[in-house]
Amino acid sequence: MALPLSLSTVVAGFVTVLVGFSSSAAVVFQAATALGAGPAEIASWMWAIGIGIGVVGIGLSLRYRIPVVVAWSTPGAAMLVTAAEGRTMPEAIGAFVVSALLITIAGFSGVFARALHRIPVSLASAMLAGVLVRFGLDAFIAMRTEPVLAIGMLVAYLVARRLSPRYAVVTALAAGVLIAGVSGLLHVDGLGLALATPVWTTPAFSVPALVGIAVPLFIVTMASQNVPGVAVLKASGYEPPVSSLVGWTGTVNLVMAPFGGFTLNLAAITAAICMGREAHPDPAKRYHAAVWAGVFYFLIGVSGATVGAVFAAFPKELVMAIAGLALFGTIGNGLATALGDESRREPALITFLVTASGVTLAGIGAAFWGLVAGVLATFVLRYRRPSP
Repeated sequence: MALPLSLSTVVAGFVTVLVGFSSSAAVVFQAATALGAGPAEIASWMWAIGIGIGVVGIGLSLRYRIPVVVAWSTPGAAMLVTAAEGRTMPEAIGAFVVSALLITIAGFSGVFARALHRIPVSLASAMLAGVLVRFGLDAFIAMRTEPVLAIGMLVAYLVARRLSPRYAVVTALAAGVLIAGVSGLLHVDGLGLALATPVWTTPAFSVPALVGIAVPLFIVTMASQNVPGVAVLKASGYEPPVSSLVGWTGTVNLVMAPFGGFTLNLAAITAAICMGREAHPDPAKRYHAAVWAGVFYFLIGVSGATVGAVFAAFPKELVMAIAGLALFGTIGNGLATALGDESRREPALITFLVTASGVTLAGIGAAFWGLVAGVLATFVLRYRRPSP
């Protein structure tokens, strides 16, 4: 089957991976290092994660014709940095296997889907806007350090939105690369061909590792990643087969765990890039962008340091600006949907503000707590005691 090809979807897929890789790959490297991984093991981790993300994202997007973007759990990787103390690599791998098994069961059993079915669309949309608003702001914060680059990209985006809306993000990215190249901001010194080789680690199972790594990793992945991941799809107008999506991420995670695949989950922030009008004007064809994101992640896995160096070549201000510009439409639509129903406006506003605050409690991120706050507010404001 030929890959669906259009410039806007290819660029949306590329930007999705650019933002995801550049914003959190360092956390994965840090987690692997904390467990005693050397260069070969770190490369194997990226091989497992990249190929796993690519296979699941491409397969599910083509199967269900919706933009399914998969990612690693950044909160999970951050948790590993602290939880790894005193644990060996085989013990950690054993914990990855158990966590993946729990995700698979929670997905295919339907338990996770039934719990999410009760979340109103207004709260899901408010959570989406709250998660993404920081990236919208970053497009302008980038002007502090690289004003010419960031302003040039914004102007290119606005002009293209007027003349050819479908290619606004493409134009902004091209302008950013051109300005960065002329200004000497592209870091191309580290480019070179290098293929990753998988390294098998036989899992070892211990109670401390299961309690200290497996269970927290499962909870953080489900609450901080899969909950907002499903909410993003619903807020964008799709009806995802939740049980199948989550179940398959867990299954492939289970296969990749012995090679360093610590977790695979539905993406939220980067997924929104593939779900906006900038990816494709037709919502039914936006899954093409998710397929291309899967292709680029797969290349990261196979090519190891080569593709990683390509993404690392871009200055952080270019990444900040293009992420914000690519998410303008999604942020606006999320706010419009969240606040459109006056009867649910206050719970949605609370969800938005809690999520945007970035608060983390018990190791679980703001997206989850935003939904909790919104649900509680809805209950308090709308609950009516049944008549006797």
